[in-house]
Amino acid sequence: MESSYRRRKQPELVKRTLIDEAAKLAVREGLASVTVQAVSDAAGVTKGGFIHHFPSKKDLIDAVFGELLEAIDDDIDTRMAKDPEPYGSFTRAYIDSVFENNLCAKGGQWAPLTISALTDPYLRDLMANWVEERAQRHNDTDGDTRLKIARLAADGIWLSHLYKIKITDAKNLRSELLATTGKPDAQHKNEDVCPDSSVRPTT
Repeated sequence: MESSYRRRKQPELVKRTLIDEAAKLAVREGLASVTVQAVSDAAGVTKGGFIHHFPSKKDLIDAVFGELLEAIDDDIDTRMAKDPEPYGSFTRAYIDSVFENNLCAKGGQWAPLTISALTDPYLRDLMANWVEERAQRHNDTDGDTRLKIARLAADGIWLSHLYKIKITDAKNLRSELLATTGKPDAQHKNEDVCPDSSVRPTT
């Protein structure tokens, strides 16, 4: 085990260790288990060492949850960069990320943190702000109502996964959702919105 002297000489290592141990505790025992004492003990540092990097438990939770959102961002951005069609690219990346469990980060190991975001008002606001910011950023390409519906449906899949509700036809659901994200056919769109009033039904 590293000496406390060596750790003091590597402040970034200590900070990284505190974040990692807090995430592990949250995953194993829930967010309530992330206390200053528990994280300090797990990281092998004093409470003073903890407070040097994170003045409060809230600051540490911010860092842990911030990394979760950053991981989601990176995954979605990577998927979008590989999509040749701008229209609906954010929605397709979002759907793919959900179905491959990346929104639950690395096979679902962050699920307790995302569940905590549903019940903790502060974390819920962080998640809501992230969703709203991404939606605004991609409004030009993903602002259509049917794309919003597709993302909301994906959210339902995500929640089902978190609550361990079995989904037997995930492959078909994914295909159906992705099929709704293509660019609308201009001709069909015009027929729906502006029907030709000169056409009369035959009897």
